[in-house]
Amino acid sequence: MTDKFRWGILGTGSIARQFAEGLTALPDAELTAVGSRSEETARRFSEKHGAQRHHSSYEAIARDPDLDAVYVSTPHSLHCENTLLLLEHGQNVLCEKPFAINLSEAERMIAKAREKKRFLMEAMWMRFNPVIRKLGELLEAGAIGEPRQVMADFGFRADFDPEQRLFNPDLGGGALLDVGIYPITFARVVFHEAPVSVVSAAGRGETGIDEQSAYLFRYESGALALLSSAIRTETPHEAVVCGTEGQIRFPRHFWNPDRLILNGDEQRIEIVGNGYNYEAAAVMECVRTGQLECDVMPHSETLAVQSQLDEIRAQWGLTYPGE
Repeated sequence: MTDKFRWGILGTGSIARQFAEGLTALPDAELTAVGSRSEETARRFSEKHGAQRHHSSYEAIARDPDLDAVYVSTPHSLHCENTLLLLEHGQNVLCEKPFAINLSEAERMIAKAREKKRFLMEAMWMRFNPVIRKLGELLEAGAIGEPRQVMADFGFRADFDPEQRLFNPDLGGGALLDVGIYPITFARVVFHEAPVSVVSAAGRGETGIDEQSAYLFRYESGALALLSSAIRTETPHEAVVCGTEGQIRFPRHFWNPDRLILNGDEQRIEIVGNGYNYEAAAVMECVRTGQLECDVMPHSETLAVQSQLDEIRAQWGLTYPGE
């Protein structure tokens, strides 16, 4: 491995652009290669973000021998296929969330990583945000006593387009997989366990996917999580953790915050870069030290959340093509 950590990016959508921007905040990272199914798209992305080269197929970037890790940023329905291709060719992989369409795919991806002895992690960037890490420290220290209730929402209004990724079932569309995974992960950060009861409801759109959905989790202790997401409804983007001795509030954008409010006292933390750099730095450290999993986002956490996503969709009878 060279002094510079050589990244590849598979896919050239908006999330890929944000990840490429995040890499610029890491002096020891470089964008070495970009892969797309379109020569022109790969070339434009490469030129804009300063990649050394571009590939006009996913197979080509998988075979690139000069990469330390590849970030998968394709639509949800391609995550499993793309990750398996990369692992088969010996690449270390950071795969965008949701990790897979369902638990079965996630298990196959993890099994392949273990077979090939390669690093693999779900790109749940929220878990690496310094303020979210601070939340974990405060809860561990008992700053609000025993957590008893979590409330979190993530909803926005997108223009309807049946072919667009958010609304297209062929691409794993819907609020749950796209943004519902954030409040669900937030609850996991707080409670560190699976709920014993899950009740959910969805507003299904004309393409069949959930345009907005809500989830009520009950835990063994009696604690509750009240969560919601949407792609056709703008919501406050807030989160609150209520404990026996106080509250911790995230007044806006809880998935990428720069502050929290502990019992009325605002605490700000300086965020470097756009936030994606923190997960990239964690991957780089793991790969450099020979780790195959990251302790902040281990495979067990990916499987636990993926199982919850499956359970919720099963309650609605929502399946995707090919399942």
